This record gives sequence, C-alpha cells and structure tokens, in this order.
Amino acid sequence: MTTTAASSASSHHLSPAFPGRAPWGTASKLRAWQQGAMEKYIQEQPRDFLAVATPGAGKTTFALTLASWLLHHHVVQQVTVVAPTEHLKKQWAEAAGRIGIKLDPEYSAGPLGREYDGVAVTYAGVGVRPMLHRNRVEQRKTLVILDEIHHAGDSKSWGEACLEAFEPATRRLALTGTPFRSDTNPIPFVTYEEGADGIRRSAADYTYGYGSALSDGVVRPVIFLSYSGNMRWRTKAGDEVAARLGEPMTKDAVSQAWRTALDPRGDWMPSVLRAADQRLTEVRKAIPDAGALVIASDQDSARAYAKLIREITGTKATLVLSDDAGASKRIDEFSASDDRWMVAVRMVSEGVDVPRLAVGVYATTISTPLFFAQAVGRFVRSRRRGETASVFLPTVPDLLTFANEMEKERDHALDKPKKEGEEDPYAESEKEMEEANKQEDEDTGEQDMLPFEALESDAVFDRVLYDGAEFGMQAHPGSEEEQDYLGIPGLLEPEQVQLLLQKRQARQIAHSRKKPDTEADLLELPAERRPVVTHKEMMELRKQLNTLVGAYVHQSGKPHGVIHTELRRVCGGPPSAEATAGQLRQRIEKVREWATRMR
Repeated sequence: MTTTAASSASSHHLSPAFPGRAPWGTASKLRAWQQGAMEKYIQEQPRDFLAVATPGAGKTTFALTLASWLLHHHVVQQVTVVAPTEHLKKQWAEAAGRIGIKLDPEYSAGPLGREYDGVAVTYAGVGVRPMLHRNRVEQRKTLVILDEIHHAGDSKSWGEACLEAFEPATRRLALTGTPFRSDTNPIPFVTYEEGADGIRRSAADYTYGYGSALSDGVVRPVIFLSYSGNMRWRTKAGDEVAARLGEPMTKDAVSQAWRTALDPRGDWMPSVLRAADQRLTEVRKAIPDAGALVIASDQDSARAYAKLIREITGTKATLVLSDDAGASKRIDEFSASDDRWMVAVRMVSEGVDVPRLAVGVYATTISTPLFFAQAVGRFVRSRRRGETASVFLPTVPDLLTFANEMEKERDHALDKPKKEGEEDPYAESEKEMEEANKQEDEDTGEQDMLPFEALESDAVFDRVLYDGAEFGMQAHPGSEEEQDYLGIPGLLEPEQVQLLLQKRQARQIAHSRKKPDTEADLLELPAERRPVVTHKEMMELRKQLNTLVGAYVHQSGKPHGVIHTELRRVCGGPPSAEATAGQLRQRIEKVREWATRMR
C-alpha cells in the first residue's frame, strides 16, 4: 500500500483531527495521518523510517503509539528517545509515561532500573558517551526514536556519535517537522536520493505537510503582520546610515537595519509589542487563555523586552533563558496558566509544547528557513477548529519569503548545485562584486574597528501575509487602518481569514482615495503592488554603478577609488557595498551626468 493509499484507507474510519486536543502523547484515537503512517510501517516493517510531519501535527503521539506496538509484539525490548534539549527529553518521558512506557530522563550511566522500558537522552549526551549507548543497544533489541533528527547534523561529532551509538539498533524511527538544513551536513540514518539535477535530497517514508494539516483542521492558519519603519545606525566604519526597513539594500545593510529595529531602546520594538498585545486581547475574546511569545536573539534583549512588556501591559512576562536551571519549570508553569506573555531566547523555537500560544513576535536576526519554520511551529498547534495564529515580523525580504512559502514542502539537500547556489543564485556574482569593491571602491577596511551602533528607529505597519498573498497599505501605529488588521477575530475558518483580509484592504484603499495628496505621508500602495526589492535587483544596481564608474575612469583618467569617494561626498551615504537602492540610483545618475558633461 502506498503512503497515499494508507492515508486514504485510514480516513474512512478516522476523522482527520480528533475532537479537541488530547494531552501530549495520550490521544485515545489516532489522526488519519498517524494511522496512515502506522499502517505503512507495520506493512513494510523497515529498520529505518523517516516521518516528516509539520509542527503541531502530533509526531510524538505517532512515535509512542508505534513504540507501544513494537514492544507489545516483542519486536523490540526497550526504547531510547534522543531529543534536542533537556526540556524535550523530560517531555518525552512524561508523554511516554501517560501511555504506559516508562523512560528514565535522568539516565547517565550503568544498568537501567528494572522499572524502566528505556531512556530519554539528548543529542549532546550521546555525543559525549556514544559507546555507553551502543553497549545498551547491543545488549537488548532496541527501538531508537530520533526526535527532530536534523539536529544530528548540527555538528560532525553529534552525527558520528549517533552513527556509532545506534548503528546496531533493531529499529530506528526518525522524526522531524523540518527535514531540511541550511548546510550540507549529512543526517544519520536518512536516505538520500539523487534527483534529475544531480542533487541528493532526503527521502521521507511518510510526509504530512502544513498544507495538508491546515485543510484537515489539525493546525491553525497563520496570519503574519509585517512592520517596516525608518532606521538609523552607525556602521563599523563610523558612517551614519538611514534606511527604511524593507527597502532594497545590501545584505549587510539589511542586517544592520534589522538589528536596529530589534534594539529595545528604539521605538520599533515598543510599537510592535504594543500592537501584538492589542492583537492578543482580540484573540482572547475567542480563546480566553491565549498566550503570546517573543522569540529574542540574546539574554540581554530578552530581559529588555520583558521590561517593555511590563511597562506596556502592566503585567509581568515569564522570562525563559536557556542556561537557567528553572527554565523548563517556568515553561510548564506558563503552559498551565492563563498568563499573557512569555519572552524566551531560542529555547522554545522547537518541540516545546505550549498549545495556547497564539500570538508571536519574531524578534531575532536568525534568518534560516529551518529556524523560521520551527519558530512559527510554536503557534500552529490547534486545540479546536477555527483558532488562528498571528506572528509579527520585521519587513525583511528573507522573512517575507519564508512566510509566503509556509505550505512549501522541503527536503534536505546533501549537495550544493554544481553551478550556482540553489538558495542564493547570485552567491557567485556577490563574491565577485565584493572583490571588485575591495579593489576599486573607496577605502572600507581601515576604520573597521568601531562597533555597529543602533541610533534610532520607528515602526510603520506594512502588510499582512496570509496563504501566499499580501494585503494592506502602510499605516502608522495606533491608526484606524492598523486597528482594522489587529482586530481580526481570533476564531475563523481559513477561507474566512482570506475574505476578511480582502475586505479590510478594499476599505483601506477606498479611505486612502478620499484623502488629499498632502496627507499621504506614507507609501499608499497595496502590499502586492510594492514587493520588497530582491537581492538580484540590488546586485544589478551595484553592477551598473561599477560599470559606469569603470567607463568614467577611462573618460576622466581618475582612479576608481577617487570617483567613488567623490560620489559619496556629493550624494552622501556609506560605501556602495552598504548603500541602499535609492543611494545607488542617485550615484548612477550623478556618474551619468558627469560623463555627459565631458563629451
């Protein structure tokens, strides 16, 4: 029976999502995809099985049900669960205990107590003592569950340790919600198949993607609310740069503008946190215990955001720092409470189960598709049909791309494309341009010792992204237009979300047309008509500028560096490698003007 057939067969006697949401790992009946994956496994009895299921779909319930079946039928005698974090290790042991499988989450060495059916450990723990686990696996028939297995590729030593420890295992079940990595480190026990383009990609035995889970009502639809704004910062070279978040600029400038936005001392973060809190209040009308989470880059920022939340809301936020001994307990307490806000550093980016989280603020500069998918996965776990999730983002091209591709299923590519980078088709020309700028542009290296410094920021509501479409026109925080989008009901069917967003945008456009031009202080175009300019277009502008400067070198007899320096003096702004699209266009026009005068 094929995967599709298995799913189809099971769906005749199972609803796609069981009513309500059973406690973690305790579902009394399986969802259709879980039953389909079980049937496929039982029919084929493979030694290795990779199940890819979107965050919130119920990978744990599937894995523990399968473990129970294998133990009951004496295919295996013990279970080893390998998880990415200490917190998850404990959650696995608790979930297993609820269905009668006793795992020791504190196991470190020596013989296992007779009362236990196995152990729960971390990838880091296996990395330290692979032979300890190999000996256990060799002594008794073992099922190894590798949770979020892409973590086994995090470091070469972890991957090698997993291979060494679990190569003799009777059965290995690999689980992931995001089966792709940003690098090409091979993931242990995963099968790779070569495609027509010569690239080897991971091959899953069973896949249940976000799109399927959304149509089954198993996960929530996600509304992304994106905020732009004016940023000003000082570069390492000592130059002051001003740019609008979301306008076309170099990778370095995007990174610095992004960091400026997330600086808690500016106005951008307080404005976005205020908007997110308003959204939470609206959502709580339909979901009374709904919670919100800020995912921060570092501990200092997390503490500052928690302080801002207290000032904005008058209530204390739960603060979770990854190296804090009480972090797991605080997550559990928050999950069981009806408190409004939690602030965390990375720790809750995957696997941590707080089903009531419905509003998120992405306040980190991590820009990999893997981390983004895991972060958004914290908000999509559905407890009843109609719940929506809302995630607030800075208007950064990579993040908007990830948001628009939520339903796209990916595989882990083991090879880089032969010619140009698959993820960044302009990587090669980018490198060439950097070299050209070093040789021909103004001096950019001598003053590199000054640190980056965020100076000021403000926020502008930019757009709403939903189901691959974009809605809304720019609006000031607190404006009637922004409130229109923050006030979308928290309990809606996916198609109702789309309809409401279309109506909101139509109303905003109609309102904009009635205003005099003098009042239009923001870019008043619908979101779909003002896309964020791509990196390719930035490359073209820099290439065009360098070509024109090169031609002017021959015409004027002046060196490249002199011309670039003069352009900066006349037009203002940083070196061309850090300049925005507008600054590059201004310099292009100026060089053309100079060249015309010399003819």
